[in-house]
Amino acid sequence: MPPHWLTLLSVLALIGALISALAIGFDLWRHPQTMKVMNAVWPVTALYFGPFAVWAYWSMGRQTGGGHMHRQMHKPFWMMTFTGTTHCGAGCTLGDIIAEFFVFLTGLTIAGSAFGAELVGDYILAFLLGIAFQYFAIVPMRHLSPGQVVLAALKADALSLTSFEVGLFIWMALMRFVFFHPALHPDSPVFWFMMQIGMVGGFATSFPVNWWLLKTGIKERM
Repeated sequence: MPPHWLTLLSVLALIGALISALAIGFDLWRHPQTMKVMNAVWPVTALYFGPFAVWAYWSMGRQTGGGHMHRQMHKPFWMMTFTGTTHCGAGCTLGDIIAEFFVFLTGLTIAGSAFGAELVGDYILAFLLGIAFQYFAIVPMRHLSPGQVVLAALKADALSLTSFEVGLFIWMALMRFVFFHPALHPDSPVFWFMMQIGMVGGFATSFPVNWWLLKTGIKERM
């Protein structure tokens, strides 16, 4: 069993993340994003970045008028990359949460391994939701057919979301085979605190990929 201090820290981190997501959501209700999909992206980002996401939203994403929009278009490239990575990370995060609960509640295994089912489920749902998030980002920016938008979304985000999952999966493997015996499960707050750390790790491995995608014009700047 995890030590009591780690359980307490995990509960506090999860509460902080929930409060951060609600705070961002409330502000978005008053000041919605021009790119509508970002109204979902920023609160989801808070689920793993916690209070840091509030700072990031206030510094890089909040929209309150034309003057602010002008600043958004001229913000530093690293901020554009950060925002683009949150966009990719949101789809991955939702996919991971859904898949983890699904595997746990159904007892699904692959080749007798629940961990294998987690990895496959996480990647499939993260990929589908990540492409969906990118799809709804591209639609208002380009006049393309639905099929062309899907292809553009795949081109822009397939590598990005895969790199996010790689970082997360490395951490998940450490969680299962190095840090915790027996393995943690989604009914434990420590599991989700560890997943928050893993998602931050996924953000880190995805950031340079998003930098390259934006720099080469493969992915739209946000």
